Amino acid sequence: MLYLRLWDVQVGNAAYIKTPNGKHIVQDLGTGAYETGLAAFSPLFFLKNRMNVNQLDEVIITHPHGDHIRDIMNFDTLNPQILSRPKHLTQKEIHSGNRLEDRELVDKYIEISNRYNEDISAHESPLHVQNNGGAIIQVFMPTLSNNSNINYHSSVTVIEYANSKVILPGDNDRESWQELLGQKRFKETIEGTDVFMASHHGLEAGFCKELFDVIHPKLVVISNGRFNDASAQQRYSEVASGWEVHKRYGGIVEKKCLSTRNDGNIEIALGWIVEGKKSYLSVTAD
Repeated sequence: MLYLRLWDVQVGNAAYIKTPNGKHIVQDLGTGAYETGLAAFSPLFFLKNRMNVNQLDEVIITHPHGDHIRDIMNFDTLNPQILSRPKHLTQKEIHSGNRLEDRELVDKYIEISNRYNEDISAHESPLHVQNNGGAIIQVFMPTLSNNSNINYHSSVTVIEYANSKVILPGDNDRESWQELLGQKRFKETIEGTDVFMASHHGLEAGFCKELFDVIHPKLVVISNGRFNDASAQQRYSEVASGWEVHKRYGGIVEKKCLSTRNDGNIEIALGWIVEGKKSYLSVTAD
C-alpha cells in the first residue's frame, strides 16, 4: 500500500508519502491546524513523535515561499537524506519573492539548501521505482518563466501506484502549467490522474483549463487559507467526476472536491486487493 496524508496546515501546504516498502517522503513544510486552532502544529514533529518516523528519505520543496517552508526550523529533526527544490532560483530572487517577516525562514531554507548539493545516484534515490516498492514518483520542475514570481517555478510531483495516480503541485499558476504541458513526457505521465491537488490553494490564478483537457480527475483536494477563499472551487467541481470518501467518524459520502480547511487531514491509500489484477483507491477525511 502507498499511503499519502495531505495535512491541514492552515494557509500552507504539507504532504507525507509512505511508499509500499516504507520510504518516507515529505512535500512542503507548512504548519498549523484549523481543526485544533494550533498555528504552531508541526507535521514533522507529528511524524517523529506520533508516527515513529525517525528519518526522511526525501523532502520536496515545491518552491520557497514562507507558507511552504514554515516548518523549516524542524527540518534537521528528521535528518532528510535528499532535498529536492528549484535549485535554479538565486538567493536574491528567493528573498525578493518573500515577505520581510519571513526572512528568518528564508535564511534557514537557503542555509539548508546550500548543504544539499551532492548528486544522488539512481541506486540511492528514493524516487527510483526499484527503491520504493514499485511506486513511481516523478518530480517536474518548470524553469522558463520570469524569476520575479517564484510561484511559476513550483515543482509538480506525480505519484503512481496500483493503477492510480495523484498529482501534488505547488503554487503553479497558468503560465507554469502551460510550460509543463508543452513537455511530451509530462503530458504522458499525468494521463489517467485520479486525485489532483489544486495548485495555489484553489485560487483562480492556479486554474489551467488546458490541464483538464489532459486529465479528468475523480477528486480534487484544495489546501485553502484562513478566509476559505478557494475562488476556483466551482471550476474544479466541474472537472471532477466524484469519488467515495470515507468519513473518519463513520459513513461514506461522494465528493468532487475536498478542502483541508473544511475536511481536515485527508488520507489517501493506493493498493492491491489482488496483486497485479485488482486495485483500490481509498480516501478518508473528517
